[in-house]
Amino acid sequence: MTPRDPHDADAAVTDSAALPPQASSLPPEPHDGELDLDLDLGPEGGGDTGDTVLGRRYRALTLGIVTVVSLIAFEASAVNTAMPVAARALDGVELYAYAFSAYFTASLFAMALSGEWCDRKGPLAPLFTGIAAFAAGLLVAGSAQRMWMFVGGRAVQGIGGGLVIVALYVVVGRAYPQRLQPAVLASFSAAWVLPVIVGPLAAGTVTEQVGWRWVFLAIPVLVLPPLAVMLPALRALPPSERSAGMNRRRILLALAVAAGAGLLQYAGQDLSWLSLFPAAAGLALIVPCVLRLLPKGTFRAARGLPSVILLRGVAAGSFLGAESFVPLMLVTQRGLSATAAGLCLTGGGLTWALGSYTQSRPRLEPHRERLMGLGMLLMAVSIAMVLLALIDSVPAWIVAVAWVIGGYGMGLAISSGSVLLLKLSRPEDAGSNSASLQVSDALGNITLVGLSGVLFVTFGGGDVAATGSTASHQPAAFGAVYVAMTAVALVGAWVTTRLRPVTV
Repeated sequence: MTPRDPHDADAAVTDSAALPPQASSLPPEPHDGELDLDLDLGPEGGGDTGDTVLGRRYRALTLGIVTVVSLIAFEASAVNTAMPVAARALDGVELYAYAFSAYFTASLFAMALSGEWCDRKGPLAPLFTGIAAFAAGLLVAGSAQRMWMFVGGRAVQGIGGGLVIVALYVVVGRAYPQRLQPAVLASFSAAWVLPVIVGPLAAGTVTEQVGWRWVFLAIPVLVLPPLAVMLPALRALPPSERSAGMNRRRILLALAVAAGAGLLQYAGQDLSWLSLFPAAAGLALIVPCVLRLLPKGTFRAARGLPSVILLRGVAAGSFLGAESFVPLMLVTQRGLSATAAGLCLTGGGLTWALGSYTQSRPRLEPHRERLMGLGMLLMAVSIAMVLLALIDSVPAWIVAVAWVIGGYGMGLAISSGSVLLLKLSRPEDAGSNSASLQVSDALGNITLVGLSGVLFVTFGGGDVAATGSTASHQPAAFGAVYVAMTAVALVGAWVTTRLRPVTV
């Protein structure tokens, strides 16, 4: 370990505000012009096509990254459609929630591992290992004969997804100059647009016409072309500047957090006195380990990087916590079909990409923190608007309008947070800090989705889940979820006032 361990929470991020912006690992750019996503001309119109994210220099890497993210996005969109059929076919509806939580719980551990691995060896090995694990998990889930095997496949997918997402952030930090990084990170969101639109429809068609297994089995073959496209550019990345070995303590802490999150998920599925024991054990693991795993000051919203990391969990968790119950509400309370309910959320994917593109504009760079505050306020408004759909006289399409607004807010907040993280990170700490950002994302999802589930059941939602029909009306159960997630989003809006580091 180096004398000043970059992963020590007390020493690592506290001085990040005084550090210069992260330098590019590639040769210096010939000029600093305005960000341009066009294929033809460079920022000054001089024809240097290597000066954009889709120019000669970066084209192969950018297209490879976008393709990998698109495949993961397509799987995420498709699995929601195929999951109910798969659970019934495997006679495992009682394990339905674990098929989702297993992915997030496993990915939480893998993110910390990937951060250490990237900082020690570079992003190439964890990226390719993650893609291989993701494909293997798809094969296990698609060929499962029992529900527990299906859940195990989803956990393997989570390990792959966690390794990949952190490695991709490190690739962006090392391969692209700082002024192009917002555009690349915006492409992460843009890569979700087409999968969000066609994923549910394609998965539904495949499930009905061919079988649910092919939703999982068909994707692994598609990961090979982007790997071949990206490989030359990834091999050209400079070696890691960090000579010390991986921080095993940090990896063990992440493993303990994942185990604790799993125990909390288990307890949340069975609201009985006996569930208090796994819940207490889960909290005993999570609380002290998370305090050591994330940068010092994260949970008190210390200025700078700690608040950036905290905001990621608050934003992602509040939005997903509300979104998880929107289709169920539209089906059971308003009588919509499952397809129509899913389509109400489609607009959010489109505006998410639009919000991400908006934040990438160079002229808005000085106002990044304000953009993130606006994004969180739009999310709060969006979730609060869904409450109106619980009133019979209000048309159900109000949800579609609400999610268009909320998606735009997410695009502003999430992508801007990623840009700030890279800006405030030293090159040798980019992996661990990116891992912290993703751990906060996963922990926010697990915690706030779990809280939404507890509120839903506490206020009578068990009757809705049991009947699954429009005959069961429990508006209070859904209302409790949306009120709580609106409040969390408003807390996130306050956190955005803490993003700018203290200047000395």
